[in-house]
Amino acid sequence: MKLKNLRKKIQRLEKRLQEGPKKLAKLKQKLQQAEAAKAMKAARKSAARATAARPAGKPSVRVEKKSTAQKAEPKKPRARKAKRKLNLSPERRAQLAAGMKARWAAKRAAEASTTTTSSDDQHSASESPQQPPESKQDGV
Repeated sequence: MKLKNLRKKIQRLEKRLQEGPKKLAKLKQKLQQAEAAKAMKAARKSAARATAARPAGKPSVRVEKKSTAQKAEPKKPRARKAKRKLNLSPERRAQLAAGMKARWAAKRAAEASTTTTSSDDQHSASESPQQPPESKQDGV
């Protein structure tokens, strides 16, 4: 093996060994943060259970402040995806438009026919005379 290549390999290895402890320290720090977050979450859960188990006499001041803070926060608007522009020829665009118009017309006709039949059923039920049952008082 040439001396130049050997020196380069040694330099790379030394660099890797120097980075190793840094990486290890960083990972240990992340682990500690994750454990702390988990402990905080568990503490919050147990506190929530304790407040839920408590008899509901008077609501605490903390709960009222929390609910007003939640109401005051404005909702974030969701970002919509940009619509893709279709590369259609004018003939194809006209064809699609005609098809959609025909579909909408059929849908309107179907809705109109169902509403007329349902309204006819309602009228026929109300048109039939309902006579009250004969009572014993009329026969006396």
